[in-house]
Amino acid sequence: MPSYDRIDRISQECHKAIDRIIRDEVNDPRVGGTWSIVRCEVTRDLRYCKVRVSILEEERRKEMMAALKKASGFIRRELGRNVDLRYVPELQFELDTNIEYAAHINQLLKENQPHGEPSDD
Repeated sequence: MPSYDRIDRISQECHKAIDRIIRDEVNDPRVGGTWSIVRCEVTRDLRYCKVRVSILEEERRKEMMAALKKASGFIRRELGRNVDLRYVPELQFELDTNIEYAAHINQLLKENQPHGEPSDD
């Protein structure tokens, strides 16, 4: 049974490699703009990897997620070349909106702040 420390290290290595592969080697015009990989989670059996992607431009989200899902086979093959694993995990791309949600909450807090108090900014 793999230890959690090992799985965390593999997740971090996958995170770095997938980020580099998407930025440098995926030549799809739909992949672009302001985006980042928030987190990669490799399952305990090392068969699947959930890749959480944050895309700031709301109008580009749908097309970029479609492009990433279409390129997942290519990205997986390149991941196998870059990370030394017996089995290369199957990639599952998911949209992460936590950054947008945090910005929305921050804006609501600023709007509801009493006018006489200084802000923390």
